[in-house]
Amino acid sequence: MNDTIRRPLILFAALLAMIAGLAAPASAQDNAALVQRFATENFNDIANAVNALASSGSERASPVIEALRDNRLVYRQGDRAVFIRQADGSFINAATGTAADAGTTRPVRLNNNVRRAVEAAMGALTLMHPDARRRAAAAEAVFKSRDAGALAALTQAIGQERDARVKRLMEEARAAIAVADASAPDVDRITAIGVIQRRGDQDALAMLGSLPANTAAPVREAAETAATAIRRSLAFWEAGQNVWYGLSLGSVLLLAAIGLAITFGVMGVINMAHGEMVMIGAYTTFVVQQAIRAIAPGLMDASLFVALPMAFLVAGAIGVAIERLIIRHLYGRALETLLATWGVSLILQQAVRSWFGPTNREVTTPSWMSGSFEIGNLAITANRLAIIVFAALVFAALLLFLKRTPFGLQTRAVTQNRRMAGAMGIRTNWVDALTFGLGSGIAGLAGVALSQIDNVSPNLGQGYIIDSFMVVVFGGVGNLWGTLVGAMTLGIANKFLEPYAGAVLGKILLLVFIILFIQKRPRGLFALKGRAVE
Repeated sequence: MNDTIRRPLILFAALLAMIAGLAAPASAQDNAALVQRFATENFNDIANAVNALASSGSERASPVIEALRDNRLVYRQGDRAVFIRQADGSFINAATGTAADAGTTRPVRLNNNVRRAVEAAMGALTLMHPDARRRAAAAEAVFKSRDAGALAALTQAIGQERDARVKRLMEEARAAIAVADASAPDVDRITAIGVIQRRGDQDALAMLGSLPANTAAPVREAAETAATAIRRSLAFWEAGQNVWYGLSLGSVLLLAAIGLAITFGVMGVINMAHGEMVMIGAYTTFVVQQAIRAIAPGLMDASLFVALPMAFLVAGAIGVAIERLIIRHLYGRALETLLATWGVSLILQQAVRSWFGPTNREVTTPSWMSGSFEIGNLAITANRLAIIVFAALVFAALLLFLKRTPFGLQTRAVTQNRRMAGAMGIRTNWVDALTFGLGSGIAGLAGVALSQIDNVSPNLGQGYIIDSFMVVVFGGVGNLWGTLVGAMTLGIANKFLEPYAGAVLGKILLLVFIILFIQKRPRGLFALKGRAVE
């Protein structure tokens, strides 16, 4: 057999032997020798012991390294025996896993170098785990540590991996090791940089920016080009994230402002107690959850479906009572109405403080609204997504109600021309009361939604009343489509301004913009015809 054939066969046999060595379990004697290397005060020796045990294929590798990570690995100075301390305070022999009397021991210490070795070793040990999530976490650990000692296990795992996402993570980890290896050929390192670029996140950007000083010029140029492309991609995803946060904030503003838009448009009342209707909806959610927790804890995930109609009815009933007892006596006197509703808001806040206390109340988020997922580099949280969908459903339902029901027809008639509507036999006083109740009820629904993302406290509504008025004025008084556009516009603009101007200054800039905008369009984006113009 000539050398051309013999040499590849020898290399192939060596590779098989290496893989077999990784997979073959070590004997009890080998385990004792490997574990005994941890009985030292030298951090470099401990890190080398971690690497040696991880690559040995021993079944004791994982429990020993986990014990070291958790500060439960100790040794006895006299005979250098190593033990693992259990949760109950007992000890087992690290080499055999059997119960043992440790006597007087010293802990195996860690520093940053040892921790990195432990992280890389745990990653390599779990690359073949049956659970795909554990394999993915292991690949991420190797990517961050860039430990060349895990390369052989990583290569073997890639060959056996069937999950496309996990395999991609493993290939990125292998590429990270290749990029960090100064002895690797430039062509291989440049190819690996392309893999890292496709990952395109902050970890990839940080890795490309930490190349050794002696890196060859072609590799460094490739890394800089890839880093520039990643920054451009991250800027795009950051803008998308701001749009998502803006839509989320806009949905909250829509829920808080849409009821105000109805009452303001129909009755011309500046309701300073509207924020307290939102607060009442949030506290109704708290009360409903407390009742369900006491009566049927298993139904907690369905608590919001009970809280929504209850919040609407409670807030709506309070709204009707306020209109019948106070506001109907003050029509045509805008300043007195503003002062009266402001006084009502103070009374409601103090009543809630006296009943529930001044501290925040905990509202449980159902399991189906917990968690998040990613689209590219865009993080989508379940609770924000649920609020956006809920706001859209409330808006659509309100449009149908106002367009397709007799009460909606009467409401639109009163909005456009109150005197003519009264002349046609519409009881305008009851339209006012029920419309005020409808607006208050929708504010209660907003309180249910806000209880999932904000603190439930007596001051909850105060944080949204000014924003709600800004939305109504900017979009056009009494116009639902204007309220929708205004809420989304202000929500997105606020989230784009926050990173540069801060939360407070961002709102001030938006307020200045609206003031200037109203100078040009006093009736907002979508001016309502009829009574609203008079």
